Amino acid sequence: MLASIPALRTAPLGHARAKRVLTRGHGLFAAVLAAAAALRVLAMLAYDTAQLYWYDSFTYLDTAVHLKPGGGFHPAGYSFFLRLLWPFHSVELVVGVQHAMGLGIAVMVYALLRRHRLPAWGATLATLPVLFDPAFVRLEHAVLSDTQLIFLVVAALTVVMWRAKPSVRSAAVAGALLALAGLTRTAAVPLLGLVLLYLVVRRAGVRQVAALALAGVLPLAAYAGWYQAHHGRYALSGSDGVALWARTMTFADCSVARPPTDEAKLCPNGTVVDAASEYVWAPGASLNLLPGDRFSHNDLARSFALRAIAAQPLDYLREVAHDASLAFAVTPVRHPARVSPALSFPVGSWPLPSFPLIETVRGEYDPAIRGMSSVEPYASFLGAYRYPGLLHGPLFGMALLLGGIGAIGRRRAALLPWVTAVYLFLGPIAALDFDHRYMLPAVPVACAAAALGMRDLRIRGRGIADLAVTGLRRLRRAAV
Repeated sequence: MLASIPALRTAPLGHARAKRVLTRGHGLFAAVLAAAAALRVLAMLAYDTAQLYWYDSFTYLDTAVHLKPGGGFHPAGYSFFLRLLWPFHSVELVVGVQHAMGLGIAVMVYALLRRHRLPAWGATLATLPVLFDPAFVRLEHAVLSDTQLIFLVVAALTVVMWRAKPSVRSAAVAGALLALAGLTRTAAVPLLGLVLLYLVVRRAGVRQVAALALAGVLPLAAYAGWYQAHHGRYALSGSDGVALWARTMTFADCSVARPPTDEAKLCPNGTVVDAASEYVWAPGASLNLLPGDRFSHNDLARSFALRAIAAQPLDYLREVAHDASLAFAVTPVRHPARVSPALSFPVGSWPLPSFPLIETVRGEYDPAIRGMSSVEPYASFLGAYRYPGLLHGPLFGMALLLGGIGAIGRRRAALLPWVTAVYLFLGPIAALDFDHRYMLPAVPVACAAAALGMRDLRIRGRGIADLAVTGLRRLRRAAV
């Protein structure tokens, strides 16, 4: 039918590629991707520089220059990426590349779903949240590790799921990608075990399992050795205990847990904040009253937290379930109260605080680093863009539900992305707290799982219908 359109029939040779895209059914996604790219160009024009957050952004940039693993929350995986762009001395280039990554995430989700025989409209529909939710675009425009994490996880799943049985090379590539994801954010490290288990259950082969394990474990082990050389502890970061201690501060009762004397110093002391993660920074919290840096007490904090969870498992699960429920609200909940859910594009200016580290990073990474300001007339257009809350929380819940239903049964394609999405969603809540930003890595994976689940449910429904029709025909013949 397309060939009968005169404009296409007489198109010059330079338009042959566009014609092939249309005839293969990718025209809808190409149009949607172009609109999403325009939205990102508008974001680059609407703000005069990248969004920089104290202290996260400057810790990443400082590590990129000095290549020394930090002892706090942030492993150096994202800083390796920043190091590659250091010669250009431009944080604006950093966010430009991250906007391209955001588009790349959607392309991978779309390609994977088409590979699994989804129609173009269904595969395109699954990419809409990552392409048009302002929360994703704003993350891409910030010097933060989230976009890199999402890109690496989606890339690993795409490689593993591209064929029913991945090759040894594909398994090794997926393992390396998952290792980089773990070095970008340590919460992603267990994904390596999840994918390994998936390959074992799917009987992918001993060589594939070994390739994935080696390619994933070796970089993590090497990094842990590097971390030990600088901090005297074989680990990927020095914050897991601190984070889990903060998680327990919303329910811990030391009269129940009965910690020993050294751990008892970390019991709740009457300081009350509005979210578990805020205890990490609250000056009056028990951990922050101990001498030295909070991360120097990481092992003690972990021991206390595990003791509290073992003594009060139902209280712990209640807190995790309550915070997880915040993700599905129609009107996004401020949690912590100081953080606004990023469902729109702000207009204004955001000056940087005065800290020695900021001046150091400005001198070493990008002399043009400054507070971000919106630029007219582009900011007004961007500020008028609205993304309904209904498509943020409830849609995410629906995607998890559909993906979970579709994952039930043997050899369901939705199983791996659904389990990955559930872990990416619940893992940070169980280890620290809920934050709208922390749930975003689960969204594109959950959407892919939902699309695959709906496809499998449809196929299953057709099979049941065919069996019913066949049974009725046999009964009719028997009656005759």
